[in-house]
Amino acid sequence: MMESDRLREELLMLVRSLKSQLELERDLHRPLSWLAVGAEKTTPPGKEPPVPEKETSAVPGALSIGEGSAQNGRSLDEIFRDVEHCSLCSLGKTRRNLVFGEGSPCAELVFVGEAPGAEEDLQGRPFVGRAGKLLTRIIDAMGLKRENVYICNILKCRPPGNRNPLPEEIAACEPHLVQQLEAIRPRVICALGTFAAQTLLKKKGTPITVLRGRFHDYHGIPLMPTYHPAYLLRNPAAKKQAWEDVQKIMKVLGEENSGET
Repeated sequence: MMESDRLREELLMLVRSLKSQLELERDLHRPLSWLAVGAEKTTPPGKEPPVPEKETSAVPGALSIGEGSAQNGRSLDEIFRDVEHCSLCSLGKTRRNLVFGEGSPCAELVFVGEAPGAEEDLQGRPFVGRAGKLLTRIIDAMGLKRENVYICNILKCRPPGNRNPLPEEIAACEPHLVQQLEAIRPRVICALGTFAAQTLLKKKGTPITVLRGRFHDYHGIPLMPTYHPAYLLRNPAAKKQAWEDVQKIMKVLGEENSGET
């Protein structure tokens, strides 16, 4: 590729990212706020939350994940082959497709949701319905692409009628998620919604309104809980808080990347 073509492609990517950010800011009723000189910060100077908190969530049977730990040597493809015919719980009998996850196997950021919905069950892909389209817009506004992050769920099969996951279903499926995170070794995890946050952090009964907005420690990996995109569709006023959570993730990824250059 000629230098002029490469520069043109980089410029087009920047314009697309800028467009996505402007559209999301418009939805949050904060047009152009992030471009304003001296714009108000989401937290007062010197009051940013620590990254991460030291409150490790133990996962029974989990191997060590995070920086400095030994990789278990298993790829996402190998893990998928182990679980594609899973029947550890009753959901294996009612699903159309197992929804394993998709994205980069070396993603710096992993989004973890609750469970597949009807469209996800039909296509065998995570977050492809209305909530998925909103998540894609959020990822675009972060200056990233879906293929550069990793997206998955606590459950790999759809609960009938989109009901809440049962404890025994979570217990059967969570080890698969742990293996995915071990294989990817992301820098940041974003837990989307109550069940994802409570499951990963072992905070059963703690509402997402309490968990969100600050980083928690998941085996040495900063984890940010925030609202599920489906909740944001039903409660547009919460988009502002979700975007603040996402901005904190962007800051951590930006700081770590700048430290490598």
